[in-house]
Amino acid sequence: MLAEERRRKREELMAATERELARIGREVTRRKRKPLPEAEIALKVGKVLNRFKVAKHFELTIADGALNWQRHPDSISREAALDGVYVVRTSEDSSRCSGADAVRRYKSLAQVERAFRCLKGIDLRIRPIHHRTADHVRAHILLCMLAYYVEWHMRQALAPLLFEDEELGRDRKRRDPVAPAEPSISAKRKKGEHVTADNLEVHSFQTLLAALGTRCRNLCSLPAEASGATFQQLTQPTPLQARAFELLGV
Repeated sequence: MLAEERRRKREELMAATERELARIGREVTRRKRKPLPEAEIALKVGKVLNRFKVAKHFELTIADGALNWQRHPDSISREAALDGVYVVRTSEDSSRCSGADAVRRYKSLAQVERAFRCLKGIDLRIRPIHHRTADHVRAHILLCMLAYYVEWHMRQALAPLLFEDEELGRDRKRRDPVAPAEPSISAKRKKGEHVTADNLEVHSFQTLLAALGTRCRNLCSLPAEASGATFQQLTQPTPLQARAFELLGV
């Protein structure tokens, strides 16, 4: 599918380039009394080539009052041979990083992108702060990474209650690194039934935090006593809260 999409896009870009070159060619042909100079034609052609980015597939001849072009079949065939193909290259030795591991590590960049979304998005909500010294910048980055470190470990511990694939780490090492990833049976069950193995409701990380936030510490008083003694009492955790606190070890 990717190869077909690349072929279609290349053909459309070359056809669009040829239409624009033909338009310039007609303009060059009309100028009989005062032919367009080579530099001016080259400027017009350059704008077209920079727009469609397929200059390598054309052979151009430009002179005063003349513009000719034709497709470069060798260049087109060389590029077509790689349609649908990606090459991941690494400086690591093969004894340290196999070909399959190189692809896995390349795909793991998605985790880096997720970390940035977490820092800037709805999880940590770290607002932009304009610092004036290098020490302030380093301190800010350290605090951001510490906050993300805490959330990452919380997500790992709370995975049985979240829409997370708990078998992902194990499956990632043994499945085909190139083929599209398939969720595990347990992950499909959680997403389909919205119920955990403990028959608790499955949550996103945000909704689980909201559920945990409903547990309260109440300040209680004894008005019958003249001393007016007070004490603090925690509300009883729900089964979901109790399971979450157990997973977190608190």
